[in-house]
Amino acid sequence: MFNAQRPEVDDLPTSRQLVKATAVALGVAGALLIAVILPAEYAIDPTGVGRALGLTQMGEVKAQLAQEATADEAATALAANAAPAVTTAPAAAPPAAPAAAPQAATAGIRSDVTSVTLNPGQGAEIKATMGKGLRLTYDWKVTGGAVNYDTHADAPGIDYHGYDKGQNSVGERGQLVASFDGKHGWFWRNRGDAPVTVTLRTEGTYTEIMRVV
Repeated sequence: MFNAQRPEVDDLPTSRQLVKATAVALGVAGALLIAVILPAEYAIDPTGVGRALGLTQMGEVKAQLAQEATADEAATALAANAAPAVTTAPAAAPPAAPAAAPQAATAGIRSDVTSVTLNPGQGAEIKATMGKGLRLTYDWKVTGGAVNYDTHADAPGIDYHGYDKGQNSVGERGQLVASFDGKHGWFWRNRGDAPVTVTLRTEGTYTEIMRVV
């Protein structure tokens, strides 16, 4: 039923041949690891072959993106932790917290233009004091480059409430509706290699707007 013939013992590879073939395979795998995988994935290029093939540059881009993602997460956490330090002082006395709500609720329409200049790697945060349900429209633009941003809010007892975030943006516009009585606004970070200026225009029912970081 089967036409294939069993191989003769002399036709099978010897142990020495198998060891030699395994050594060759391991050598090829090691060469690929050093010349291709390490440069392309980790920007490690001990032989210089990876850079000549353009693989090291690919690894450097991957490493930079990973570092920026980590830095952005740290910046978000820093902004969330730093915000209460700015806002809790007025609310330290118990009567001050209830007084903030009526003031925000009776806020009239106002408009402001606020600008901040960020050096490479620098961040800044601007927030408006608003009562729950009140609104403001915003339009911010970047001159000289692009920024990463995080639109969020905080209040006594609320460290962080996110609205929106993004990377490498040259500007955003929209409407912000306060989810609770507190401070609502934006955190920007300049990830470029040159200074940039962020100009924020706001209009709505908020009582004050100021830079907190």
